[in-house]
Parts: sequence; C-alpha cells; structure tokens
Amino acid sequence: MNDPKISQSLFGPRVRLAPSPTGLFHLGTARTGLFNYLFARKTGGKFILRIEDTDKKRSKKEYEDNILEGLKFLGIEWDEGPGTDGPLGPYRQSERLEIYEKYLRQLLEEGKAYYCFCSPEEIEAQKEEMIARGVPPKYSGKCRDLSKDVVEAYLKEGKPTTIRIKMPNKVIKFEDIIRKEVEFDLSLVGDIVIAKSLKEPLYNFAVVIDDYLMKITHVIRGEDHISNTPKQIAVQEALGLPRPNYAHLPMILGPDRSKLSKRHGAMALTDYRKMGYLSEAIVNFLAFLGWHPIGNEEILGLEELINKFDLERVQKGGAIFNTKRLDWFNSQYLKKMSSEELMDRVVDYLKNFSSTPEIIENYKIDYIKKVVDIELPRMDKLSDLMDSSDFFFKKEIEYPKELLKWKDMTEIELAKSLQDSLNILEKIKEGDFNRINLQIKFYSFIDENPSYAGNKGKLLWPLRAALSGKKASPGPFEIAEVFGKEKSIERLNQALKIIN
Repeated sequence: MNDPKISQSLFGPRVRLAPSPTGLFHLGTARTGLFNYLFARKTGGKFILRIEDTDKKRSKKEYEDNILEGLKFLGIEWDEGPGTDGPLGPYRQSERLEIYEKYLRQLLEEGKAYYCFCSPEEIEAQKEEMIARGVPPKYSGKCRDLSKDVVEAYLKEGKPTTIRIKMPNKVIKFEDIIRKEVEFDLSLVGDIVIAKSLKEPLYNFAVVIDDYLMKITHVIRGEDHISNTPKQIAVQEALGLPRPNYAHLPMILGPDRSKLSKRHGAMALTDYRKMGYLSEAIVNFLAFLGWHPIGNEEILGLEELINKFDLERVQKGGAIFNTKRLDWFNSQYLKKMSSEELMDRVVDYLKNFSSTPEIIENYKIDYIKKVVDIELPRMDKLSDLMDSSDFFFKKEIEYPKELLKWKDMTEIELAKSLQDSLNILEKIKEGDFNRINLQIKFYSFIDENPSYAGNKGKLLWPLRAALSGKKASPGPFEIAEVFGKEKSIERLNQALKIIN
C-alpha cells in the first residue's frame, strides 16, 4: 500500500500546484507551478491546479482570479482544476468539506485522532512550562485519553474544541528526489491539530486527502514545506494511504543570501507585468532559479525548457534572485522579437499596465514605433520606454539650463551653439529630414567651423539635451528624425528661451 510506484504505474505521473488565495500571486509560487508543469509535460503526466481556500477569513475570489490570470500569462496551462473539468474534482477545498469530514470521522472512530478541549491559554502555558524545563515545546497530550463519556459531555455543552492526531513516537524517513534521504523524529512534534472541527480541516490533513484522491504521484514544492512532510506522512500512515514521491525545491534567496523580501524583488507577478517584463523572460528566469540544463544555453523558451527539464538536476542550495539577471533575460527577448510582435506587446502594455494609457489615443502607432526602434538598444523592459523616453510624448519639457552646457561652455557659447543648430535644421527640407541627412549637414558644419572642429560636443550636446531634456538619451539625429522638423525646431526655440 505504501509503494508510491503503485499509483504512478496505474495513473501516470500527476503533480499539482495548490496555492492559497490569500494574497496576490508571487514569483515563488509561480516557480513552483513552473517546475511542476515542466515535469508533467516532460513525463507525459498531468498538471493539476487545486485552490486551497479553507481559510475563510483570508481567502478572496480576487486573489484566486489573480492566480489563474498569472498562470495563463506565463503559459502554464493546467490539465485539471478551476475552469477545466476533471474526473477527480472538485478542485477547490471549500467544495470538498464533506470529503474531509468522512476521513476525520474515520480517524476519530479508530482512535487515531481525538478531540482536544484545551484553550489557547492552556496550550501556551504548556509550551512555556516545557521551555522552562529546557525541552522542545509541544502539546502535552492532556486530552489524548479522555473517556468517551467526558468527550461526549464536553461536545454536548458546546465546549470549544480542535481535533488532534495521535502522532506515533518514531522516526519518519522519506526519500526526497532532490535532497535524498530525510528523517524527522516525530516524538519532538507532538500531537498536531489537524482540524478545528469536522467542517474545518487544516492544511496538513486536507492536503493528504486531496493528494490521495487526486492520485498525485509527485509532490514538488518549496523547501519551506519540508517540515510538514513527516506530519503528512503520519496522517497517510494513520489512514493507510500510499506515500507520493517528494521533491523539495531550494529556497529563493536575495543577493545577500538572506530570505527573499520585497527589497530583493519579492513582489507579486502583477507588479512585474506593470514594470514591463515579458512572460517568456519571467519563465526563463524562474526556470534557472535552482535548476540548470546540461550545457551553457540560457535563452530557452517554454518548449525548450520542457525538453531539457530533469528534476534530478535541481540544486539543493538556495537559488539567488537577481533582478539584474531578470532584466538581462527580458532585454534578450525584447531584442529577438519581430518588429510586429514587439509593437503588439508595447501597445498591450501601454493600454493595460502603464501609467500613461492615453499615449495610445494621442499618438499614432507609427510615431510610437519610431520611438521604440531608437530606444530598443537601451531597453531592459517595456516600462523603460516611458522612463527614458517620456520627452517624446510631452508638448514641453522642463530642465535646468545647466543641462544644456557641454563641459565648461559659457552661456554666450551655448546660445551660439543652439542658434547654429536651429539654422541648420531650418535649411533642411521636410522630405530630407532624416538621421542620415541630419548627420551629413551637422558634420559638414562642424568641419567648416573652427570653433567646433575637434570638439563636436559643443554643437551636438546642446542639440541633444535641448531635444530630450535628459543627460542620457538616444543621439540627437535619431531624436530629431522621430520628432520631425517642426517639433525639433520648437524644442530648440524652447531651449533658447530658457537661457535668455
């Protein structure tokens, strides 16, 4: 009965992601889902999505929707779960309460679980007393052997209760696919609470029932769950259920190897979408958090990841979350996209995730495309388009006049430089107003004027700064080409007003 290969041979590999809808979908949960999905697709198995929503106070429909939307965005499709009917549902724990009650009653009737009537204050006092004696704190077992008459009397009078499992006094050993043999001494754990009532199961009980009934063969989850595994094995053994295979993924750590936090980048997937990260880049990045294929390839699409994935190659040590590396992945995917696909992503981002959706209404797509084309070499993510190129979408820009100066230019030299640039722009015909002609005209002027010869920055820096209002931006000829003659001249006249 306890051979996990029995269920695997009969039903094929089956894995699951079981998030709680108590908050927004984070990258840590996304990575767990991705590894389960890759394993299922590589082995020809099934990927099941189960919503663990028994926490009535904290579970919200909006969080469940956020989880489903996030998985779809990443291309992680579930074979069974909410919205995808399967034979072993329902796939929300809140819809499975009668199932849990059946197994809770079984444990109670067989004397393998019991009602506990100790108040929270009593539990805390027990723990403090054990700590004072220098022993690991656990439940004392006070209610473990109450007589049937006492239990029935307490229940009849409505005394607050929980349900505890009688934890065996033994060492539990299990083989972890990633960590190899792991063992825990259950005598240090004590009788854990598995339900608040017959209608309110807790995590370590409900997850065992669900995994069994949904024929889960491999439980692939974060290392933070490894301490739950022996407790769940104890529940399995009490019910005579088979044990699935376990694989605990390494923790995701910040660059300083501390627990990942918001200062390191531990944000919701929605936040990353708002910052303009592509789904392909996020998936590629997440796959390399604790795993690496044979070879040196790093840019791998979802299908390539499936083909190369091997659970045995998942590392034991913590996986470092490096935002700069995510930026690098994202920039690579941006640059390898076709112009048409890139513009589709830009338009979708501006409409749905940027703080300036009005750009789509106020500017022609051809104009936005020109901006994207010259900014792409400097873009890591779609939000960079507005962070660095907002000047393309403003009627007027503000900046200190010192920004216009090249090195130690005087204001007289600056005024002359801007006026010279203005004169050159005015002489170029509208039909010839492109970066190549602009470069030819300006460099010819520099060659013909000793004041600029050997120091082209005196002419080109003020021109670029006047057009963009920034210390760093694309070159002045690229900017002027996007603006066109009229807008470029307008910007130079604004600059002249600033210094006069």
